[in-house]
Amino acid sequence: MRRVFGAFVAVAASALLAGCASYRLGTGAAPRFASLYVEPVSNRTLLPQAQAVLTIRLREGFIRDGRAASVNSAGAAAATLTTVITEYRRDIAAVRADDTGLARKFNVSLTVACTLREARTGQLLWDQRPFTATREVFTDSGQLQAEYQVLPLLAESLSDHIIRAAFDTW
Repeated sequence: MRRVFGAFVAVAASALLAGCASYRLGTGAAPRFASLYVEPVSNRTLLPQAQAVLTIRLREGFIRDGRAASVNSAGAAAATLTTVITEYRRDIAAVRADDTGLARKFNVSLTVACTLREARTGQLLWDQRPFTATREVFTDSGQLQAEYQVLPLLAESLSDHIIRAAFDTW
């Protein structure tokens, strides 16, 4: 009985090791472009300074990712990313206990449309592809201040979504 159990353990261990032998961390697919130019973000909403924050987060995110070189002009890039902020929403999520006419918490969402174009062929990889990020905002210290503080978090979340979509093939 011990021999049978020992043989079973040996076969199971070798099957497990053989299955994991070719595993590599990451997506395994090479990106379709070697360099990328991130155009300054455009803003179609009334949210001030959003385009600057999102542009910085996108550029820093692509540089940090490192799968494609970030370049300073569209002429030097293999692909160009154009991003437009299309919508900023604020939905009441909770009201104050002492005054139900006042909101205590909002769900704030920022939506962008991205276009990714290969420079060499002019082929569109994405055309106005929407991305949305949502965060909760508590207005205990003031609504304006709370929304101002959440903007970098929304931009970071959008940046992560866009970078994953640009490179990951899952």
